[in-house]
Amino acid sequence: MRQLVVGILAHVDAGKTTLAEAMLYQAGTIRQLGRVDHGNAHLDSEEMERRRGITIFSNQASLVWGETQITLVDAPGHIDFSAEAERTLQALDCAILVVGANDGVQGHTKTMWRLLEQRRIPTFVFVNKMDLAGADQARVLAELNERLSAGCVDVTSGFGADTLEAMAMTDEEALDEYLLAGELEWGMRRSLVAARKVVPCVFGSALRLKGVETLLDRLVELTEERAWPEAFGARVFKVTHGARGERLAWLKVTGGELVARSVLEGVSQGKPWREKVDQVRVCAGTKLEIAPAASAGQLCAVTGLTHVLPGDALGAEPAGESPRLVPVLAYRVEPQECDVHAVLAALRELADEDPCLGVAWSEQLQEVRLRLMGEIQLEVVRETLRERFGLDVGFGMAGVRYLETIDAPVMGVGHFEPLRHYAEAHLLLEPLPRGSGVAFGSRCPEDDLDRNWQRLILTNAMEREHAGVLTGVPLTDVRITLVAGRAHPKHTEGGDFRQATYRAIRQGLMRAREQGSCVLLEPWYRFVLEVPSDRVGRALSDLQRMSATFGTPEVHGEMTLIEGTVPVSEMRSYALEVSAYTRGLGSLHCEVAGYEPCHDAERVIEEAAYEPEADLPNTPDSVFCSHGAGYTVKWYDVREKMHVEDEGVRQTEWREADAAFFGAL
Repeated sequence: MRQLVVGILAHVDAGKTTLAEAMLYQAGTIRQLGRVDHGNAHLDSEEMERRRGITIFSNQASLVWGETQITLVDAPGHIDFSAEAERTLQALDCAILVVGANDGVQGHTKTMWRLLEQRRIPTFVFVNKMDLAGADQARVLAELNERLSAGCVDVTSGFGADTLEAMAMTDEEALDEYLLAGELEWGMRRSLVAARKVVPCVFGSALRLKGVETLLDRLVELTEERAWPEAFGARVFKVTHGARGERLAWLKVTGGELVARSVLEGVSQGKPWREKVDQVRVCAGTKLEIAPAASAGQLCAVTGLTHVLPGDALGAEPAGESPRLVPVLAYRVEPQECDVHAVLAALRELADEDPCLGVAWSEQLQEVRLRLMGEIQLEVVRETLRERFGLDVGFGMAGVRYLETIDAPVMGVGHFEPLRHYAEAHLLLEPLPRGSGVAFGSRCPEDDLDRNWQRLILTNAMEREHAGVLTGVPLTDVRITLVAGRAHPKHTEGGDFRQATYRAIRQGLMRAREQGSCVLLEPWYRFVLEVPSDRVGRALSDLQRMSATFGTPEVHGEMTLIEGTVPVSEMRSYALEVSAYTRGLGSLHCEVAGYEPCHDAERVIEEAAYEPEADLPNTPDSVFCSHGAGYTVKWYDVREKMHVEDEGVRQTEWREADAAFFGAL
């Protein structure tokens, strides 16, 4: 039977979960419709989801429509859980974007649309709540064409001449076919949808079961049947824990077949692993059933894989893209009459399920810090700790999460030689484009340093976050390349290169700071601000005060739309201000746009009062040996003491290589 994995995405309260319930009911998978407001929706299985009336965790269920088995994935709609919604995209063949007829295209709708567009996922639009008074089909379709895609075509009533002509107008080849034959072949229709040139739109009411059967028909008719590779491949899109505490890795099989008891291997967070799949569980209606195997195109949950994380690729599946939505708000965890280390262990288990839940332990402050998307996610974490682990915690705001990088190449050297130990590493630090993270590589000849030692140095470099030297926050957008090193045939141990590697990175950063090439980064929001036209002056004044950049305001009737970017630190509570000065008529939507240089770096650095040389766990100094005893050499004197040759000619060669490297970026 043909397999089709369909994601349902929307802004909060658009009726996404209600639509999923209606599709399951219409297909005969469930006998009674569940409702979000009644707390009995089949796909909101968690107690806190039922209590809050929102989808927090992505859930799935399957139905059969004709000759197609459709697996529905109901993704969260609230902006605080956008990262969870983004991860589900990795498993989809196509998506349904739900738009409320009363709300139209919201800011979060555009966020989801951009993610679908970036990943080239064929998309259908279901305009819900057409039964409400004032719902205007023509107005909503015009808004969809204006704000989402000019290829939005109403297919609710089938494929009449007007509909086919609208589809044909999106592509020259399709237009030629239509003008010659007065018709579009089904293959052409499907290819237009697959290429996202046409976005089929169905109007209806999920609660009243209107348009739901039509939507199912269009999904089956307008999606191409995919030919999957014979070689096994799969992608992990989420990790959960079952009722008995077992770890479940959720996979989309993208090639071949995954058989229970088979052995898989891969690399996760830079570390290789090899494990056996104990059980394979597949969706059967709203439940999971144990199956002997999962075939290409199916979703399944497997036990036995303890190392994989969401986003990991297995078998022949290529590595995927990095997540675009990342948490930028930092919170301090405050245990209430419970052990802080028990809280840390529980949070790390939650982070195993959600990699975007950044958990960090500060040895100096003896406290746990979290990175989250917002207040609602914070409350969910608090409830999860209490209900699942019996831990009561509070949270204190620790501000936004800053990062550090460099804007020019710099060489760092680390030497570690106490008595009967020896290691030296030379690492080149180079800036990378924004959002690249930290990359690693080697240009060191194996004649100078054995391959095993090189691998160890790179492993050591990958195993931790490296603190910057301006405020001590993590380093990002840097390539760390091993260019030289030395080991001793008798005295070098594995831990020696760990020390040399850490010191080399730190020493390079200290040199970059001395040269003025360290850069403090802060998160920026991409915002859409809508206010009554008579309040535009106040809005523009506020945005200028917050160091925002924005385009020309757009007037839409009595409302004015302003789009731009702004530092997260400046706009955290501004939504409340907008509501106040517009008397509830205005709205503000923000999404993380990424990291850019800090707009008030001098103030942040001064307030942090960070002393990099006093941060002993991250020392930039090296250790040498003389007359049988080790002694410390300050970072600014290390290069004069190093043992590996560092000739000017060689540095020139590196600079030329760097110039070629940056020219290719």
